[in-house]
Amino acid sequence: MKILVPVKRVVDFNVKVRVKSDHTGVELSNVKMSMNPFCEIAVEEAVRLKEKGVAKEIIVVSIGPAQCQETIRTGLAMGGDRGILVQTDAAVEPLGVAKILLALVKKETPDLVILGKQSIDGDNNQTGQMLSALLGWGQATFASKIEKTDTGLNVTREVDGGLETLALKLPCVVTTDLRLNEPRYASLPNIMKAKQKPLATMKPEELSVDISPRTVTLKVTEPATRKSGIKVKDVAELVGKLKNEAKVI
Repeated sequence: MKILVPVKRVVDFNVKVRVKSDHTGVELSNVKMSMNPFCEIAVEEAVRLKEKGVAKEIIVVSIGPAQCQETIRTGLAMGGDRGILVQTDAAVEPLGVAKILLALVKKETPDLVILGKQSIDGDNNQTGQMLSALLGWGQATFASKIEKTDTGLNVTREVDGGLETLALKLPCVVTTDLRLNEPRYASLPNIMKAKQKPLATMKPEELSVDISPRTVTLKVTEPATRKSGIKVKDVAELVGKLKNEAKVI
């Protein structure tokens, strides 16, 4: 089995995000960047499938500026075999990402595309579903467990009422949730080895993909500051404030 794992470079989850002074977007200058946490889970699951003998090759793919090579190298250090960077400085929307991945799937012919359910910057939760629709492949979203079967995969996914298990035939698309696994830390020897692994670079134009945006960001602002809480003497005062000030009862 060949596995394609798309990964995204995002602001590190430990960093407090700040809005630019001109309100055109989020401040990215001199900010620590890292692999999207859900993408780390996808890479880890692909590596585990390879360790079980289910997969033979893992291709780590990223779309974005040249700095995304660092993100790909992280995935290679975790256990990926080779990387592909589709380099562009433009902001690519989920549909554009899905179209690029569609072109790469046709080029690489993987048996499984496994990716994070969403990125922590856009929080769109759209790319996996769009890719599945474009490919005409089966999909399982929010995966919390993946098992190989004789005919394909059994994927346990989290739903509102509990857990749901789907049987998928290969090829298919799977998006990962937090409880699927705990990503490993790349060891120093593997980080050094990752520098020698092949990493191809191409442009969206080479894949004949139009990534023109369909939406325009007019303004980005920080959430309104929440007022500090207050203490009340008794239930009567609480009810009075809920009724007269908050007007919720």
